[in-house]
Amino acid sequence: MDVKAMVSGYRNELVNKLAELVAIRSVESEPLPDAPFGAGPRDVLLLALKMLEEDGFRTVNLDNYAGYAELGEGDQVIGVIGHLDVVPAVQEDGWHTDPFRAEIKDGIMYGRGVSDDKGAVVASMIALKVIRDLGVPLKKRIRLIMGTNEETGSRGLAYYVAKEGHVDYGFTPDGEFPLVNGEKGMVGAVYRSKSTQILNVEGGTARNIVCPRVNAEVRRNTYSSKKLSDYFNNNNIDFSIEEKEDRAVITVFGKAAHASTPELGVNAISHLFAGLKEAGLQDPFVDFYCSHFGTSTDGSGLGCACSDDYGALTENNGMIRMKDGVIEGSIDIRFPVTMTSRQVLKMMEDRMEDDGGAVEVIDTVEPLYFPPESQLVTSLMAAYQEVTGDTESTPLVIGGGTYAKGIHNTVAFGCAFPGKDYHIHDADEWVSIEDLLKQAEIYVHAILRLEELN
Repeated sequence: MDVKAMVSGYRNELVNKLAELVAIRSVESEPLPDAPFGAGPRDVLLLALKMLEEDGFRTVNLDNYAGYAELGEGDQVIGVIGHLDVVPAVQEDGWHTDPFRAEIKDGIMYGRGVSDDKGAVVASMIALKVIRDLGVPLKKRIRLIMGTNEETGSRGLAYYVAKEGHVDYGFTPDGEFPLVNGEKGMVGAVYRSKSTQILNVEGGTARNIVCPRVNAEVRRNTYSSKKLSDYFNNNNIDFSIEEKEDRAVITVFGKAAHASTPELGVNAISHLFAGLKEAGLQDPFVDFYCSHFGTSTDGSGLGCACSDDYGALTENNGMIRMKDGVIEGSIDIRFPVTMTSRQVLKMMEDRMEDDGGAVEVIDTVEPLYFPPESQLVTSLMAAYQEVTGDTESTPLVIGGGTYAKGIHNTVAFGCAFPGKDYHIHDADEWVSIEDLLKQAEIYVHAILRLEELN
């Protein structure tokens, strides 16, 4: 069977379907009676299910929380679990194209979600079509499960599990190749000011994105404008300072990155407060921020810097807002797979509060780890190696959290190929059409291998 040729035959269909899905702004918004995560996530799910139904698959919509398409028979279920929601995107954040209008240049498609995770969902659609075309007898049911809330809590997947149960074998095309057998644990928290002279501050788009831009207002003559400018210039930070009658409006520009790799970004919030402190602003909250977070990304300010053989703890401050005189911001911590959230919180307990502010833990998620010799890992690794010829790469542990943590017997498998930065959660998110086709080819082989397991 020439799976590669069969997948390539669906090239135009893959491109067209992905472009249609990208055009829907499926960012979570205010819930509606028939849209638990807002109109966008509902509409993109309805469109994806319509595509699959028109292709002849059995489809089920679980109250617009999630949906799935299925082929095959049997008691066991192989799950391919992707998501159709995306993080926010505006062209002003550095996009060279409209983030919600897919554009192709030199074989590369640009748009929000082309890689995370709509592209992977469409590649999975093509994989299901090829498996059906092959006419292979299926002793298990194969389900393409599509959630609508992965970026903001995975409640859609939780709804699926509550209604349909777990899968017997599964992978989520929302990580990296060759395979992710470990995912760091997470601590979500907020910080709040107790006392501050700052008049207003607002920045960031999501908890799990390094803040790319922040605006702040402070009173004039409470800091040195020259020292502030010197700080930004010395650290290669883009900024603007507009001085008005009684106040100054300061805008700081950073660089977005995923919260699991905050060291790859530039946090505008952190440099704003570091700059104000350097400029002599006497403010309890600025002191609190700089001592508890600063510009580091290793959690040292919270007393929780640590690592194991699989990676180090990371910490990101993604969003900040001021309301009724109180500043509130988000904290996203990813901790090593050999640790527990209880251990991390124990390290933090003496660094949660001072006169300028306080930290409150909102939620925790424990790490995930599958041994490299497990059936699931070895089967998927074999499929990856068969298609790519890459026998050197080994399973990975990542800081990102995927659907694998929310459903049993599942690991992240793709969609990112080694050595490629698809600008996920950043401006100019991209994917090559050839990578999507190769991804679909890998998934055909992967599903067929999982079919062979007992």
